[in-house]
Amino acid sequence: MILVITPELIVPNETDFINQMFQEGLDLLHIRKPWISRNEMIEFITQIDESFYTQLVLHTYYDLGKEFTISRFHFREIDRQEEMYKSFAKENTISTSVHDIKTYNTLEKEWEYAFISPFFPSISKKGYGLNSTIKEEIKHRNNPDVKLIALGGIHQNNIYEVFDSDADGAALLGAIWESEEPLKVFKKCRNVLMS
Repeated sequence: MILVITPELIVPNETDFINQMFQEGLDLLHIRKPWISRNEMIEFITQIDESFYTQLVLHTYYDLGKEFTISRFHFREIDRQEEMYKSFAKENTISTSVHDIKTYNTLEKEWEYAFISPFFPSISKKGYGLNSTIKEEIKHRNNPDVKLIALGGIHQNNIYEVFDSDADGAALLGAIWESEEPLKVFKKCRNVLMS
């Protein structure tokens, strides 16, 4: 499974690239735009082809799920502690984020998957994850109910390591959006998995 997370700020032609990535086999898109208004979010979603709405995951403005028939929602670690996700868990698909395998192993089965980061040193946040031990920690995974998605520093030259490490998927962020050719990078990552 390959997921893409949007950059926090809107980039030129972003929704065009998103539609093209979906056409090339993108599994899920996480819309993580903490700084945009509700109206900007509505405008952003409407620029994505409606046939892909079932593959969108909202990080904010969860109420827009009903408006756009989006049933996937992501909750940060802090939201999980406040249990604000509980009302969504029954009829929707929910995901979350963790930063160590111990926390991941305690997740209940209502979560479809969890991002674990940083897997490699981050591409978009310089210096973040340089001393991360998550790649080694995955050996201690013992949660059969929740899929584990690696996040952080993943690109076409190391994505195979993610799947060799027993993760269920990879989330791409910096490799895609820091590139001059996001679609080309996505296709390269996907091709590594297909081969």
